[in-house]
Amino acid sequence: MRDDRLLNYLHLHFIVFIWGFTAVLGALISIDSVPLVWYRMLIAVVMIVVYMKVKKVPFQFSGVHKLSRKRLLSICLAGAVIALHWITFFGAIKVSNVSVTLAMMSTGAFFTALLEPLFTPKKLVWYELVFGVVIIGALYYIFQVETQYVLGMILGLISAFLSATFSIMNVTFAKDHPPSMISFYELLSGVVLLSFFFLLPQFHFVTPQELSSDDWLWLVILASICTAYAFIASVKVMKFLSAYTVMLTTNLEPVYGILLAFLILGDAEQMTPHFYIGALVILCVIILNGFIKTRFKRK
Repeated sequence: MRDDRLLNYLHLHFIVFIWGFTAVLGALISIDSVPLVWYRMLIAVVMIVVYMKVKKVPFQFSGVHKLSRKRLLSICLAGAVIALHWITFFGAIKVSNVSVTLAMMSTGAFFTALLEPLFTPKKLVWYELVFGVVIIGALYYIFQVETQYVLGMILGLISAFLSATFSIMNVTFAKDHPPSMISFYELLSGVVLLSFFFLLPQFHFVTPQELSSDDWLWLVILASICTAYAFIASVKVMKFLSAYTVMLTTNLEPVYGILLAFLILGDAEQMTPHFYIGALVILCVIILNGFIKTRFKRK
């Protein structure tokens, strides 16, 4: 059992590395965040359908996997949450850059710590509140020195909150149903939701002909490796890991993503020393929180 947990933990790190590359792809793809996410989810749904056909995974919930209408609606709601998370995530990248967005995403573990007591038996502990105050102070410091990126920071924080919400919801589903089946319904519900966005005049639908060859290349990579594979794999590892462990490991996404952004995007990702000080404080607090929590569990 210990080996299973270790393998799943290492697998999760690989998935988080892929998510870090997702941010870079968001900067490389030229279209706005809403059509970008719509294409991402649609292509991923098609790939998951192919996977389920090959693996002979049923599309309907039956037998031991049968669920109520309420649970199906909850899964669809989770799909809407992840769609909105990705819209705000890529939106933050478009109006700022990868580094700013990923620094804000590192607050996800803090949001998880606040939200888990509301939806699970877990109780809020005093040191998480203290760490929360430190994180808020670090965010205020970054907001003061990087004023040109305020909108990107706000969108990044909203995205982190939605990501934490989704992780808590998905842990429950992952323990009861096949990962590919959950991913299929969540992504499909996201596609349906975003399709309604294009009925509004402020959201322009980008036709396939309007996409450049580079956009298609990055979208296929984004939808296949960074979505279809990573989505199913992340749901699978949640069978063995807690929501907090998942969210804590996910906080390495800024490290992986910022390094990749430097290598691929170059000077566009250069930030002031003040930004890195604030981001480092946030990351250190999150890691320290996980370390203390692990020590208390052992005792």
